[in-house]
Amino acid sequence: MNTDRFALRHIGPRKKDLNTMLDTIGVSSIDELIYQTVPDGIKLKKELELDPAMSEYEYLNHIQEIGNKNKQFKTYIGLGYNAAITPAVIQRNILENPGWYTAYTPYQAEIAQGRLEALLNYQTMITDLTGMELANASLLDESTAAAEAMTLLFAVRERAQKKEGVVKFFVDEDTLPQTKELLKTRAIPLGIELVEGNPKEMDMSNGYYAVLLQYPGASGKVVDYTQFAQACKENDIKIAVAADILSLVMLEAPGNWGADVVVGTTQRFGIPLGYGGPHAAYFATKETYKRQIPGRIIGVTRDMDGKRALRMALQTREQHIKRDKATSNICTAQVLLAVMAGMYGVYHGPKGLKYIASKVHNTAATLADAVEKLGIYQENEQYFDTLSFKADAAKVREQALALEINFYYPDEETVQVSINETTSIKDLNDIVSAFAKAYSKEATVITNLLDQNNVGVKRESEFMTYDVFNSYHSETELMRYIKKLERKDLALNHSMISLGSCTMKLNAAAEMLPLSDPQWGNIHPFVPADQAQGYLEMLTKLEEQLNEVTGFAGTSLQPNSGAQGEFAGLMAIRAYHESRGDSHRNICLIPSSAHGTNPASAVMAGMKVVVTKALENGNIDVDDLRSKAIEYKDNLSALMVTYPSTHGVYESAIKEITGIIHENGGQVYMDGANMNAQVGLTNPGNIGADVCHLNLHKTFAIPHGGGGPGVGPICVAKQLVPFLPTNPVVPTGGDQAITPISAAPYGSALACVISYGYICMLGAAGLKRSTEYAIVNANYIKERLDGSFECLYVGERGRAAHEMIIDCRPFKENGIEVTDIAKRLMDYGFHAPTVSFPVNGTMMIEPTESESKEEIDRFCDAMISIRKEIEEATKEEPNNVLKNAPHTLQMITSDDWNFPYTRKKAAYPLEWVSDNKFWPTVRRADDAYGDRNLMCTCAPMEEYL
Repeated sequence: MNTDRFALRHIGPRKKDLNTMLDTIGVSSIDELIYQTVPDGIKLKKELELDPAMSEYEYLNHIQEIGNKNKQFKTYIGLGYNAAITPAVIQRNILENPGWYTAYTPYQAEIAQGRLEALLNYQTMITDLTGMELANASLLDESTAAAEAMTLLFAVRERAQKKEGVVKFFVDEDTLPQTKELLKTRAIPLGIELVEGNPKEMDMSNGYYAVLLQYPGASGKVVDYTQFAQACKENDIKIAVAADILSLVMLEAPGNWGADVVVGTTQRFGIPLGYGGPHAAYFATKETYKRQIPGRIIGVTRDMDGKRALRMALQTREQHIKRDKATSNICTAQVLLAVMAGMYGVYHGPKGLKYIASKVHNTAATLADAVEKLGIYQENEQYFDTLSFKADAAKVREQALALEINFYYPDEETVQVSINETTSIKDLNDIVSAFAKAYSKEATVITNLLDQNNVGVKRESEFMTYDVFNSYHSETELMRYIKKLERKDLALNHSMISLGSCTMKLNAAAEMLPLSDPQWGNIHPFVPADQAQGYLEMLTKLEEQLNEVTGFAGTSLQPNSGAQGEFAGLMAIRAYHESRGDSHRNICLIPSSAHGTNPASAVMAGMKVVVTKALENGNIDVDDLRSKAIEYKDNLSALMVTYPSTHGVYESAIKEITGIIHENGGQVYMDGANMNAQVGLTNPGNIGADVCHLNLHKTFAIPHGGGGPGVGPICVAKQLVPFLPTNPVVPTGGDQAITPISAAPYGSALACVISYGYICMLGAAGLKRSTEYAIVNANYIKERLDGSFECLYVGERGRAAHEMIIDCRPFKENGIEVTDIAKRLMDYGFHAPTVSFPVNGTMMIEPTESESKEEIDRFCDAMISIRKEIEEATKEEPNNVLKNAPHTLQMITSDDWNFPYTRKKAAYPLEWVSDNKFWPTVRRADDAYGDRNLMCTCAPMEEYL
């Protein structure tokens, strides 16, 4: 075996297994299978042109060499990003631990109790610090969270406001610049009118439905908004607040002075800067808005035995139900980062956070005093960590850069300095030195911090009083707590997770290692370009790689989730039409089988959704599509299509479909959810698409992390390149760029290192081979399950693509639902495939190329065994092994056993299960009870029941 070939480590099946698998499928070679699976008309005529594949060793040397081109200056730019200390115990046991980073979104609650508890801790920390009643389990970044607040408050306007057409949203002029611009992106398609100004001068009789306040402001200024909030309330104006999470340790919680929504980022709770992300944003609001809150909420319920259990509550995946009426298209959270931020709160506790916040504030106060002694005036009378000096920006910048220091310079006469957790007394003296040298003065040496309180709106309320935040303050205790939670979760390090449309492939260690390198982690997104040369080289190269893979002309890495990519692609199409004088083109055709975020994204982009029919075989009804394209040809904007289809089939009519749209003046948006089945064989450009988003957390190996981080860049054809999104601080995108999609110029840039490594180490041949083996593995499962489960949709030659849908609806005759099969799989040590999407009562199975034949056989054996168990079940006797699944260790070891089957059958249904047994920690969770009795914080158990 050639140990230099990364592809041999990434692809699961061994050479010796391939012939057996192909025999089972009924073909003589992979080429024959691909011929039978992928339509000839869309196949690439030549191989991808990428650099030769690197070995893991070569790549790690290469990425270190590029990383060393990033310059680690001491950075005090602020603007929502601050250097933070990641406790080593959290870095080693969560960020670098596949037990945490390879887990899937906790849709199967019984085998996700660990990360659900970690997220409940996060929610509790956020509700306490913000003074709100309810928080979700994270959003993408502060600016997009602020946009979600704007749209939520728009949706819940008073009836009279809706009737009178009240659409004005007031934006504090001291809001972060990236947030101001992103609000424009979201506001314009929805008809929201933004008005920027000083809140104290706001005319409340001027028809506003809500206001956004930055607290503290981007300038660092802290304002007491108590009376302002009261006036807003009297005028039916809702209040959204974007708040610095660390400042809320010292500043009174916005919920206590009148906020309706509080948003922000938890980046400074131990998360690396990473040139802008990934970071977990927070969103907290009143319980009144629980049905409108975007994203995911973790709630407490009980299991079948009445024991406490956690699960995702209320609107989980609500866009799949509401589609174009969904309140948001949010699909990916930032779970891994939220878990880390929550653990930062657990590790430090309220006393530790008070120490950190006080130290940051006292450092800022000491700096203000020292610089003012130089005769330089500091404008912020009240502040937390950010000072605004009136000074000659050019002079100070010159001296600061010479000392390898970055400040923020909002204009020629202002220098802003944002202090962070890492700032030492030595750093303070260096900062003062930059000002002193700029004015040729002698600075007084600082030896001690002043003990001051200049925050103004001092916090009186308590926070984080629960046991979890006051128990794990030694490394030993936190390490054990993290391990305790990890043991409750089934992740990819235990067994295959065969989720259709989600592509849970190997997240190779060599791809992940650079995330811990400070040369990548410690770079602020707004540093001068010459300090981020490593990042810019890597990101530019990744864009070029993705252009080659997709057959497109340009890429934006800014969208930080797949759903954000959908929105970005549609906004680029919208801008393209407007540039041609076709602003009336607003009809978006979407097949009935599409992912639920598609219609939600279209509505967010200001488009009207028209649904096209599917045939019985799951394919798009081309006649219906043509009819609707012609009917709406004068206003047709776009088609959103997934390829291979959501049903796991390569539709041979795809070029005809894209041609119909172009003939009628529209553009084709391709959802990249199934790009895993295209790479190296075909591509969106080849099938006639104009834009696609790519789920880097699916096809290109970024780990799911329990539900995020995600990255969803868009790749576009030549005519759409001018409209790729920009950023107000670091310009990006095209010469007619749309306003930002996410807060940072390159979105979650740190996570992009993973996909860059994936492509570099696989190379063109390895990428193509990965796609081929994904198809081999899927079709092997299809044939092994044949006779036990019907595959609902197949291609014209009877083959599946990289995934398939099996029909579980006939088992209702035995009283068995698809959910019962999902829960029973836990007893065999497997996470269920995707349940009831895109067809109710079915399972969508996707093995990925990373799984070995042995693991796939275990999964197939489990499914066949479950099929036999279904045969034994009857509607009349629900006390059976499927209805009672999953079985916990407590059940199996109990003195009472009131079931008509053996303990062995319950816990060890096949011999190999005992070799690596995974025990769910709770029985089946009662979702309905939890939704009726919504509790989303760490309250004592007696409060739940």
